[in-house]
Amino acid sequence: MELRVRGGRAVLAGRHGSAEQEVDPHSLPLGAGLADALHEWAKVADAVARAEPAVDGAAGSLVARRGQQLAGRVAAAMGRPVSYVDPLNGEVTVVEAPPRATRAQPTAEPEAEPEPRAEAPVPAAPAPEAPAEPTPWGTGLTVSAFTAAVVVFAVVTLSVGLGETSWLLALFANVMVVGGLAPSVWLARRVPVWRWVAYGVVAGVGLAWFGLILSTL
Repeated sequence: MELRVRGGRAVLAGRHGSAEQEVDPHSLPLGAGLADALHEWAKVADAVARAEPAVDGAAGSLVARRGQQLAGRVAAAMGRPVSYVDPLNGEVTVVEAPPRATRAQPTAEPEAEPEPRAEAPVPAAPAPEAPAEPTPWGTGLTVSAFTAAVVVFAVVTLSVGLGETSWLLALFANVMVVGGLAPSVWLARRVPVWRWVAYGVVAGVGLAWFGLILSTL
């Protein structure tokens, strides 16, 4: 069974006799949550594949990592290996299904004579939970502020330079830049380190556009 992206949709391919068939994940016993996650990943992968090479480097690794994670979940649900086909470079990776825990078979034992007095077992003390890792607000916000400053400078410089020729050309360039960055920002919004960069990109684009709008009034 292979996990592929076909036209912005996730498909699972397998052989039925001598013919190969591609089926929608919703038609398999994977659960609605996993099938929806597969299609969401396929849409982002298709958008990254269409983006320019200058903006899809970081997004490509995130797409590959997310695809392998989903392939592992499919392998666990189906109980068989799944071949993951990278939608960006076509590389095939086989993800093995996790081994199922074997149940210990009870062995017959001779009946023991009843003891004169049975003591209740002492309950074991619960293991202490590991403390949650604190959020690095200071470092993270510093990275976000630096990223926002770089984005503001780049967007304003690009818009002012093109605005001297045509404001329609400047507007078109801004839309293209934001459209190219959108897949990377969407994928990085939940990654522990890259999320601060994503926050900075969103804030920088918003501040740059707000400043450009005020400058035209």
